[in-house]
Amino acid sequence: MRVATLLPSATETLFALGVEPVGVSHSCDHPPAARDLPTLTSTVVDHADRSASEIDAQMRSVDGAVYDLDVDRLAALEPDLVVTQATCDVCAVDAGAVHEAVASLDPAPEVLTLDPHSFGDVLDDVTRLGEAVDRPDAAAALTDRLTARVERVRERAVADVGRPRTAVLDWTDPPIRAGHWVRDMVETAGGDPSFQPDGASEPVAWGDVRAYDPEVLVVAPCGFERDRAVEAVADLAGRPGWRDIAAIADDRVYALDGNALFNRPSHRLVDSLEALFACLHPDDAATSPSADDRIARVDDAAVRSVRADGG
Repeated sequence: MRVATLLPSATETLFALGVEPVGVSHSCDHPPAARDLPTLTSTVVDHADRSASEIDAQMRSVDGAVYDLDVDRLAALEPDLVVTQATCDVCAVDAGAVHEAVASLDPAPEVLTLDPHSFGDVLDDVTRLGEAVDRPDAAAALTDRLTARVERVRERAVADVGRPRTAVLDWTDPPIRAGHWVRDMVETAGGDPSFQPDGASEPVAWGDVRAYDPEVLVVAPCGFERDRAVEAVADLAGRPGWRDIAAIADDRVYALDGNALFNRPSHRLVDSLEALFACLHPDDAATSPSADDRIARVDDAAVRSVRADGG
């Protein structure tokens, strides 16, 4: 089957199921082999070397579509199936635009639209993708392995004492608290999930972050790798009352690779769950946060270093 995928999470899962797409989005970078495949999308937003506030300003200023689909290239690849999403218009080509483009092709491929909003939805989509690409056995085997890992985290979390107040931000300027599957993940990993919205990610006033007073602060900006996430934390550190927050006082602020963790609803969300557990309960984790190169603990020294470098 010839499959074109327009979102990184589907690309990741397809590779895990043994299916190499014929075309991918411009954001697809995992596994590394995805970077060598024909690219079907582009964006008018310039993310390179831009701060969170600059990227947000660009997004707000766009008049029209943020992402473009190369319909001619898609037609030339002659896919049997196109995989898209309806979860977030900020993250990928609008699903309506995809359906319109596909309808213009002859013959028109099938379209699978993924729309996960919970951690369970993400795992269910592994099965949906497997069935759509004729790999149901591979999907079942992958789902079994993922479920076993989730249960191990859940058991460790139940055995641990206490649920620290946890705040997960997937943007910092303006602050946005991570929604969709993140609330489920915080609860499963043994944290207090009450700060996270029961729905889509949403802007939050800095005063509300201070009032919640998280004991663990996790910053995983959408599309940012770990070092850029550290810079985003340094930006937060300039806000009033930063030092009064419990997580800052106790050195429990973590910058995570949002590009690999949290942001993409692929099978790798289980990696994210394990990383989150390590941040919340480092003494009981199989791998400590300091041993994971996708995680950086950000203390005052790290913030000063970023600012000294002009970050």
